Amino acid sequence: MDAGLLTILIFGSLALTLALGVPIAMALGGLSAAFIAVFWGPNALSILVLKAWSLASSYELLAVPLFIFMASLLDRSRIADDLYQTLGMLLRKRPGGLAVGTILICTIFAAMTGISGAATVSMGLLALPAMLRQGYNPHLALGTIAAGGSLGILIPPSITMIIYGMVAQVSIGKLFVGGVAPGLLLAGLFIAYIVIRTGRNPGLAPGAPPADCVRRDFRRVLRTLILPAGLVFIVLGSILTGLASITEAAALGTVGALLATLARRGRAGRPVHEATLQTLKLSMMIFWIVIGAAAFAALYTGLGAGTLIRDAVLAFGLNPYVVLSGMMGLLLLLGMVMETTGIIMIAVPVLAPISQALGFDPVWFGVLFIIVMEIGFLTPPFGFNLFYLRGVAPPAVTTGDIYRSTAPFVLLMLLGLVICIVFPMMITGLPMLAFG
Repeated sequence: MDAGLLTILIFGSLALTLALGVPIAMALGGLSAAFIAVFWGPNALSILVLKAWSLASSYELLAVPLFIFMASLLDRSRIADDLYQTLGMLLRKRPGGLAVGTILICTIFAAMTGISGAATVSMGLLALPAMLRQGYNPHLALGTIAAGGSLGILIPPSITMIIYGMVAQVSIGKLFVGGVAPGLLLAGLFIAYIVIRTGRNPGLAPGAPPADCVRRDFRRVLRTLILPAGLVFIVLGSILTGLASITEAAALGTVGALLATLARRGRAGRPVHEATLQTLKLSMMIFWIVIGAAAFAALYTGLGAGTLIRDAVLAFGLNPYVVLSGMMGLLLLLGMVMETTGIIMIAVPVLAPISQALGFDPVWFGVLFIIVMEIGFLTPPFGFNLFYLRGVAPPAVTTGDIYRSTAPFVLLMLLGLVICIVFPMMITGLPMLAFG
């Protein structure tokens, strides 16, 4: 069969099964097994076993459950409670202060956990009721939490970056370092938007009355920041200094999270039990998607579909940045309807070779890819942070309110994406300094 027809048949079948509601791991693995049996014969199904084993037993992939366990522990250690109370004490007097504090806490949490859900749920439970009680505009409060929580997959350590680096064969350490400046850029854009908007209209986010503001205790501030700062230093510092690999840094961070949980709660039995169960569930979901997508990638690579797509795109002779815009647009659409890991496993084997053929730096393209995935967390109908917020928001908040609240922050993230494209050193500068 012609390679073009095969490509249409493979990806058309995948789109159909996903539209029917088949879980993505089952759709990828099942289609791969069916097509391999038809085109290469039943004996070739051993490829699936070998591919799944080589990927699932990867040393780098071990960092995924470790970071999930670390995030789950921190979520139960009440560090977020301390951070919110402390920053609230410092900032709540100013208009928009609680919203700015929420972005700062989400940034710190992103640098500790590597996932988006922990900060979104924690701030949804802590910050949302406090902001609504203080008279904040619900759309501003909801959008702030959703946008701040999305930073978890961009600011290292990022589980999404680990999976991307494995699939694209790009240094995970360089991706981590490359994500620092864009992550801080987006956090800065969010804060600037909140400050400017509330400065022009204080009624959107009024400050607390003086009677409600407690005395600032900077010793308490220091005590609150010691544990988060220590964890960030342990994980990122060990990677940047070359003292530990990504997986070793994840193990060090897990030990640090255990100690932080003991320090905060005096016991770790129940938090460890709950964190272990959550880690098992999330890790198995990710691993099954990885295994199914690895099989799918082996199928369309073996049939020549990946090479066909790359050659077809390059044959048009378009400006590289026009092609890049098209790839970013495709990823934005996929982010609205698919889970991030599945998008990486399906799209990266196709798009990464195209970007390299166009002469783009692989770390730069990888971080741009992650930024677009981050935008997908806020875009309806299936943005994950929208569902997290729906689960913790009060009944008076409608799904429509949540959808509308993220629109300004999505535009800010698109602005950040454009800045990183126009000024590539925003991404590549730190990796060059750190790795040469």
